[in-house]
Amino acid sequence: MQDYDEVTSFLGEWGLFQRLIFFLLSASIIPNGFNGMSVVFLAGTPEHHCRVPDTANLSSVWRNHSLPLQLQDGREVPHSCRRYRLATIVNFSALGLEPGRDVDLEQLEQEGCLDGWEFSQDIYLSTIVTEWTLVCEDDWKTPLTTSLFFVGVLLGSFVSGQLSDRFGRKTILFATMAVQTSFSFLQIFSINWEMFTMLFVIVGMGQISNYVVAFILGTEILGKSVRIIFSTLGVCTFFAVGYMLLPLFAYFIRDWRMLLLALTVPGVLCFPLWWFIPESPRWLISQRRFREAEDIIQKAAKMNNVAAPVVVFDPVEELTPMKQQKVFILDLFRTRNVGTITVMSLLVWMITSVGYFALSLNTPNLHGDAYLNCFFSALIEVPAYIIAWLLLRTLPRRYVIAGVLFLGGGVLLSIQLVPADYNFLSIGLAMLGKFGITSAFSMLYVFTAELYPTLVRNMAVGVTSMASRVGSIIAPYFVYLGAYNRVLPYILMGSLTILIGIITLLLPESFGMTLPETLEQMQKVKGFRYRKKTKDSMEKEENPKVLITSF
Repeated sequence: MQDYDEVTSFLGEWGLFQRLIFFLLSASIIPNGFNGMSVVFLAGTPEHHCRVPDTANLSSVWRNHSLPLQLQDGREVPHSCRRYRLATIVNFSALGLEPGRDVDLEQLEQEGCLDGWEFSQDIYLSTIVTEWTLVCEDDWKTPLTTSLFFVGVLLGSFVSGQLSDRFGRKTILFATMAVQTSFSFLQIFSINWEMFTMLFVIVGMGQISNYVVAFILGTEILGKSVRIIFSTLGVCTFFAVGYMLLPLFAYFIRDWRMLLLALTVPGVLCFPLWWFIPESPRWLISQRRFREAEDIIQKAAKMNNVAAPVVVFDPVEELTPMKQQKVFILDLFRTRNVGTITVMSLLVWMITSVGYFALSLNTPNLHGDAYLNCFFSALIEVPAYIIAWLLLRTLPRRYVIAGVLFLGGGVLLSIQLVPADYNFLSIGLAMLGKFGITSAFSMLYVFTAELYPTLVRNMAVGVTSMASRVGSIIAPYFVYLGAYNRVLPYILMGSLTILIGIITLLLPESFGMTLPETLEQMQKVKGFRYRKKTKDSMEKEENPKVLITSF
């Protein structure tokens, strides 16, 4: 069996062709950093309280005492959703009674915000929360907005793998890029929350599909030594760059519609990349389209200024009659070993996602400047990706992933021991926890891609990524648990993170192993016994019909 990497080894590992693919695919990920976390500022909830009409005949003293107080973070602040019954305090004001001296405020009847709310503009000039008053009785719509975006991401994860396996990596990459950009632009013209949210679901579908397909395309084009760098320092770091630029844009553009317009522009600039990014030769080979794959390799050789063989792929192979193998999602559960690996991978991806997105979405709730907290949350991802890359180069996958998960989970559990007054220490531990979880998240893409064979590799990454979006749908509600108990989200996230660290240790090791070509060649789960292979099955594996495969 000829190996694709051996056949194309004459290209080298880091020529002009590989560098171009590396940076262009990585750059196409930057808009994902915008759209993935933009909800932090688009749906930001500023401080607010009930509006008391200027026409109300109240003395200045009664106007200052028209709102009941509530305890928040250890201090008393005006209530966000209640006010004293306006007719009552207007009457008291007319009689010349003083609040607190003549009238016991605790005994006064209260009412809702019948005249609307007043929102602070210290942080945001406008958000979808202030636009459509998503507070008090409607505050459930805010986390639902985020969750529905990730529902779109979930749907995109479900179909992206199958679509790119069927129609090609490049075609689906740019199609989903167009979906993400165009529907983000349409959101600017939303007339109500329902319209905004429906469009947000579609944006989520395009966002993750673009990310997954770009990752797979780069993995299949680049060589072994560059593949890990691309998967960590390339795709992930450029996502973090987009994430870091988000608070910069949001700081200077504090109106949500104008901010959304500004965040849409980089997506438009990515479309000219169509003429520079080729289709995956590996995918073309798997589809029996050898001549197209050969043309791409010949052009790459010319770009790298190296001599290419007259025939890279044997043309006889293209004419060999062979039934094309169809693959479906159920193939990921075909055998006990494959099914076990898939279920364990789904759990690891889902719970890692809960920790990553809950910590990212929680940045506005941390003490201090919301824009700086968001920037630091993005910045911590860069060293996380660098460490992930260094670890993946020399150490077994499952040990390093489990190690950073144990680090992240342990740090999050320790936050409950920090006194409430030590806010900076809590923020530092939360960032360290995100460092560990982010490192694990970036390594999961490489680990999963190495575990599965070519025919189902993109589908496997898409399905496991889909499972992670189930975690991201839940993540906003982990954040809102903090309203009941400050440390409860960290206790849950820390415990679950340590649990999946243990599960990771049971997965097969892929470090130093040849990428599998078939489901039967996949490594075995640790701690399970399997029946010995029959003589016939061993002969089939040793004498395959296909001479050249995608990997």
